[in-house]
Amino acid sequence: MKKVALAAALSLAATTAFAGGVVEPAMEPEVVKATTTSSSGGILIPLLLLIVVAAAIASSGGNDTPITPPLPG
Repeated sequence: MKKVALAAALSLAATTAFAGGVVEPAMEPEVVKATTTSSSGGILIPLLLLIVVAAAIASSGGNDTPITPPLPG
């Protein structure tokens, strides 16, 4: 009878240790390195260069008077 009482006491003590329930382990989120791609495909630099050259050509021109051919006679 003492063994049954001891077993009952130990089983009750063991169940109170788990009274809170099972806690799910905290998992760290997986870090994924995203690769970035540009949609321009390497055309951005030549396009900017073309814009700079076009602006330089448009702004150059030191003489605004039109050249007229001499009149005959």
